Amino acid sequence: MANVNYLADRAELVRQTRDFFDSRGFLEIQPPCLSRDCVVDAYLDPIQVDARALGIADPRLPSKLFLQTSPESAMKRLLAAGAPSIYSIGPVFRSGESGSLHNIEFSMLEWYEVGGDIESAIGLTGELARSVLAADGYETITYREAFRERIDLDPIAAPIAELRAILSELDTSMAATIPDDRDDLLDALLSAVIAPQLGMENPTVLTEYPLSQAALAKPSTNDPMCAARFELFYRGVEIANGYDELLDAKELQRRYEENNLKRVAGGRDQLLVETTLLAAMRTGLPQCSGVALGVDRLLMLCVGAGSIEEVMPFSIGDA
Repeated sequence: MANVNYLADRAELVRQTRDFFDSRGFLEIQPPCLSRDCVVDAYLDPIQVDARALGIADPRLPSKLFLQTSPESAMKRLLAAGAPSIYSIGPVFRSGESGSLHNIEFSMLEWYEVGGDIESAIGLTGELARSVLAADGYETITYREAFRERIDLDPIAAPIAELRAILSELDTSMAATIPDDRDDLLDALLSAVIAPQLGMENPTVLTEYPLSQAALAKPSTNDPMCAARFELFYRGVEIANGYDELLDAKELQRRYEENNLKRVAGGRDQLLVETTLLAAMRTGLPQCSGVALGVDRLLMLCVGAGSIEEVMPFSIGDA
């Protein structure tokens, strides 16, 4: 059934967002939803489309295309081609995602600031959240600080056995399903203990993630064991993910190959490493910061809804 309850709130949120970035000199662009390749993430699964279903004969087309899990690849290709600071608001797709905070198709705000770094990205993200959520301000805390304050351990230095023991005390059945992998155990502890306490009064930016969780971020200049990556939380919900963007094409290829190993270990198919993004990175990506934000989650928090399905005009079950 169509849901019209929050159409006006959604329109107002999008208007505020456009005003925020337009007033700061960003250009809005419309990246493609369907592309020949995608970012190689260890855990996100793109939806594949048989090129024959397009009904056109074009020798440039590969045998299959991908609905994009984010507009990152296309936007970075534009930056490599000389685009200025840009943003987009549009649909993205992730296979197998369903729940109170997930839907197969959802709306993402993504932006890239040419010349930006981790500090400017945190500042923009915090100010946008403060403005939209009508908060008094925003707070920052490092990943290590958050774990030390709430679990009394250093997440990077603590033995894996200690991480497992703490998780087992919280949830024995959950701990039994997680392998002896530091990042998997930390993700579980973050979700179970840390995240629910973040941003309860004002939006909170969690910074300096472990270097092993850098994704497409540079190493941090503050802590050699961490990455220049952050996430934004409000009332226990993760809303945004940001980086001081990686510029090294060789390192990108290495991380893609590593992610494919993790995909295979987790029972997922490998994804193409020689992507259009990797080719663009080899030509040169300018210094920039980038942030991806879930519009539906932000709207859910703005209006006090209990799930993103409540604020979406159509969820996957009704589409």
